Amino acid sequence: MKIAISGKGGVGKTTIMALLAREFRKIGKKVLVIDADPSPHMAQTLGIRDIKRARPIAEMTELLAERAGKTPGSPFYQLNPRVDDLLRDFMIDEDGYKLMVLGAIQTAEGGCACPENQVLRMMLKKMLLTADEVVLLDMEAGVEHLGRGTVAGADMLLIVVIPSRSSIRTARKIRELAAQVKIPRIGYVGNLVRDEDDREFLTRELGEEPLAFFPDSAAIRKTERDDRPIIGVEEGLDHAPETLLKAVLGQEQAGEDDQGRQ
Repeated sequence: MKIAISGKGGVGKTTIMALLAREFRKIGKKVLVIDADPSPHMAQTLGIRDIKRARPIAEMTELLAERAGKTPGSPFYQLNPRVDDLLRDFMIDEDGYKLMVLGAIQTAEGGCACPENQVLRMMLKKMLLTADEVVLLDMEAGVEHLGRGTVAGADMLLIVVIPSRSSIRTARKIRELAAQVKIPRIGYVGNLVRDEDDREFLTRELGEEPLAFFPDSAAIRKTERDDRPIIGVEEGLDHAPETLLKAVLGQEQAGEDDQGRQ
């Protein structure tokens, strides 16, 4: 199962992805988490002890340029760069979680570092297509990554949305683009939900009920401010992580049943 997560910036997608990873581990699943956000912090959220090991590969510009076969002054580079050894050498394996921190190439004034990005895209494609674990992909905020088709190998997309109109507008656009790139299953996840009014607002404006509602958790805020791993928070979540896991597994089973009938 390959699950991507997206949403407007600041809605809490990394937190929810980490808590979902924890629930998969509880039921005995192997989990690979891919952090492809331009400002990755999944390592801190998961509680990786030696944080220096989690340097984003996107920051290793000389390595990426070399692997892409990039020559200064030349427009040519490798369209299919070799990445298997990079996946092996930079994969973090700790406490039952595997973590690959890709990050994303940052270019000034909207420029394009195409060769370096090609290496990152190849690494992501390899992991989505060949991994035998549950793969959880934490994407950059917004919708542009869907326009580039970088999550085409995902089985499911979770769109995190908070009770605000700007978040809902972004979430609905993400869903539209996800359908265009033919991601098989798409679902919303409510976050920072305080009361029944928030639940009703999200359900009404989205046109469907989210798979789970995560509360506006004081425990998560304090844990983050104390620089402790959010994956350790158990109390005060209203069973939202368990609810989300059940919904995800239920949608996977429904998808398998649909394929069996075709």
